[in-house]
Amino acid sequence: MASFIERVLILCKTYPSPSSKYAETSCVAGMTEDGRLIRLYPVPFRLVSDDQQFKKWQWITARFEKARDDHRPESHRVFVDTIECDPERLAAGKLGWPHRAELLAKLPVFSDFAEVENARAAGGGTLALLRPTRITGLDIKKSENTEWTEAEKQKLLRLQQQTELFDEVEEGKQIRLLEKLPFDFHYRYECDVEGQTFSYRHKLVDWEIGALYRTVRRIHGNNWEAPFRAKLEQDLPSKDLMFLLGTIHRFPNQWLLISVIYPPKPPADNPNQAGLF
Repeated sequence: MASFIERVLILCKTYPSPSSKYAETSCVAGMTEDGRLIRLYPVPFRLVSDDQQFKKWQWITARFEKARDDHRPESHRVFVDTIECDPERLAAGKLGWPHRAELLAKLPVFSDFAEVENARAAGGGTLALLRPTRITGLDIKKSENTEWTEAEKQKLLRLQQQTELFDEVEEGKQIRLLEKLPFDFHYRYECDVEGQTFSYRHKLVDWEIGALYRTVRRIHGNNWEAPFRAKLEQDLPSKDLMFLLGTIHRFPNQWLLISVIYPPKPPADNPNQAGLF
């Protein structure tokens, strides 16, 4: 299968999960320079050298090929040892967000989740950008298993003695045991379509959400939920909030909310808005 070199702007990195083949993997998605969504899976983040660990809103250049065991049209294998990252992420703030918005404008944005699923069922994409009309709430539920099972631990640790699988990994580098999130988070939201309102609910698996939970738990201890909810139920919905949705490989009609994208609202919507973050 032919491979190719591509520049990709990273828009998403999901919270890692155990994999029997790759130890700890993360689904990564982004957009190409010509405005196509692309999925990079699996990406073994703890198995690549430090200078190759890219971030959201950072351009990377690498060699890719169409995934052989994943028939979703956007799914591609990345040759890990070819990854080159731009020195810095794209800036935010007053100067940065207009450029980010210019790039995002190359992508179609859906206004209703039903349109997303209908497009997929008709042979379309399994990644989609959606702008909900409003957020109605955040469901927080304790995970069925709050700790890794023994089988999951074995998957996470399996490659500790097999670092030779990737030449760029330092001799003896250990894979740290990733903290399991003890809660599941679901956004409830609505989409208005031609005078009708439709309600939806999707699970958040964005790396940023996991990082936010760990941060507020470290700072606030058992009182973490209030600041966590404030961020997701008040702060983010006050922005021009968009969702990047993606399907599950084994269950192609099931969608996850894999990234939240939150530019400031256009000045016309709020002319008195303070400076952009």
